[in-house]
Amino acid sequence: MEERQTSASEAWLEARAPGFKDLPEDDRRAIFDFAFLWSLFEAEIMAANARVDRITEKVDVWATGDMLSADLYGAELAYFRDRYFANGELTYHYPFLDLRKSDHPDLVEAVIRGANNDPRDRVLALLMIVWRLRNNLFHGAKWAYQIRGQRENFTQANAILMRVLERHGQLA
Repeated sequence: MEERQTSASEAWLEARAPGFKDLPEDDRRAIFDFAFLWSLFEAEIMAANARVDRITEKVDVWATGDMLSADLYGAELAYFRDRYFANGELTYHYPFLDLRKSDHPDLVEAVIRGANNDPRDRVLALLMIVWRLRNNLFHGAKWAYQIRGQRENFTQANAILMRVLERHGQLA
């Protein structure tokens, strides 16, 4: 079995970033993949300028054009519902999304609770969760707990981004 080479930047992170050395390889991979997938999503879908209003506009265009296919995201929605809503209450994880007023927090919560199952709103809620994971990662909030316990969040977000890119991107 071939031993994996560590890049200079990864070695630097291991030496200096709190908790990075202890982050399992699968967690690192999911986060690294997310960075690339987000960049491709922003380039292909958001014309290199992702914002909540532009994401909302895209979802509305897809809904109007009957191009949502919201059921394709059922597994990811189930994961995030389980993560953020249990026993009739929002879980302790939910506030850490740090939804802003512009991030449609009422819509996201209604979808997570299962009170809103509108296809347009389900897709928008998932993209708002991916948006918050992106912001929390790229603006440093995830370092507060040394990016631990995030593998499945980013794995699910990656699946959403890949599916959106496959359906709506201009990929070769």
